[in-house]
Amino acid sequence: MLVAPVVKTPSPHVILHSADGPRAVDVEVVRTDADRSRGLMFRKTLAVDAGMLFLFEGDEPRTFWMHNTLLPLDMLFIDRDLKIVGIVESATPKTDSARGVKKPSRFVLEVNGGYCAAHAVKVGDRVEFVGL
Repeated sequence: MLVAPVVKTPSPHVILHSADGPRAVDVEVVRTDADRSRGLMFRKTLAVDAGMLFLFEGDEPRTFWMHNTLLPLDMLFIDRDLKIVGIVESATPKTDSARGVKKPSRFVLEVNGGYCAAHAVKVGDRVEFVGL
């Protein structure tokens, strides 16, 4: 009996290319309005190199809130050329104020608050998507 080899698909991740060098963030990918609305709400933990990647169809200024989000988050706004066009750092949990960068973006990556400062991630840095 022949057994087919097991092919493991890599988990989706984003590689951030910053002054500290490339760094991979494992991501949950959200594509629907319902999933985007829930985001990381009610989560009590998020692994150090993990995040959530929001995918949108078009390019426009985007805003996010922290309603029912229990963790401080950094939000990286990324354009269609995969360049970071803005960062909101350490957004305060459980707040309803809109946070954005007033520049068009197609993708938004949320990671733990303080991640960008700890890893020298800045506006203008490039990202790469793997396994999406």
